[in-house]
Amino acid sequence: MVFAIGLIVADHRYQQLEQLRSALSVLVYPVYYLASLPDTLIRKVRGQLATEEELRRHNRSLYRENLALKGRLQQLETLEAENMRLRDLLGSPLKIGDRMLIAELMAVDLDPYRQQVMIDRGAASGVFVGQPVLGANAVMGQVTRVAPLSATVLLITDASHGLPVRINRNGLRTVARGTGTVDRLELSHLPQNADVRAGDLLVTSGLGGHFPPGYPVARIAEVRLELGKPFATVIAEPTAHLDRSREVLLVWTLSPDESAPQGTGEAVRKSP
Repeated sequence: MVFAIGLIVADHRYQQLEQLRSALSVLVYPVYYLASLPDTLIRKVRGQLATEEELRRHNRSLYRENLALKGRLQQLETLEAENMRLRDLLGSPLKIGDRMLIAELMAVDLDPYRQQVMIDRGAASGVFVGQPVLGANAVMGQVTRVAPLSATVLLITDASHGLPVRINRNGLRTVARGTGTVDRLELSHLPQNADVRAGDLLVTSGLGGHFPPGYPVARIAEVRLELGKPFATVIAEPTAHLDRSREVLLVWTLSPDESAPQGTGEAVRKSP
């Protein structure tokens, strides 16, 4: 008991066991890989058994989606060029873009006390503590622990997580806090007369230095004004599919001197 308590104190207060934990994670990595292997095989077999008509229908859908995305990309490139010119006129620091790396979930732990997942990328791929993690639709969380071949991601719905956001409609800043429930966030300390409406989109504000500004986070689902309380109760639903996403994006925010791709060959450089 004394030895166990000593290890807990050494790990919690002095972080003396990180190297040991990283070494043990390498030994446990094959277990996670074998646990996820049946699901991977089932998805591959299901893909092989798809009918020709299903493939044709899926191909037509992808073709239409690709045309729509190309149209949006042309508009985004024009807006980016205009934004760069305005930044140059104002003398603002220039943000070149973001480097992204795709990772796949290996293990999921969604309970009221631990809203986190494990991914199959680690320090060997350049992953670092505090790194933003995105889904296909919005922000999912940030990296809290890194091992050589894997990393742990704390989701935005974890009860200990707070994310600086702003309302996209009017720029009002606040903090979205996790509740321990995968489909629920709460906004902190908004007065009852604040301009907040159901359906408002919340995006990252860029404050805190971890998440680049402008990424979608959640939509406000409910605003309750209760007599005798100084603050409104505001509930938001995450835009990301936290309980269904299989792949995630790890993001590096680049400075002008870091615009050339770095790290592993699997990283892809994209415009913001």
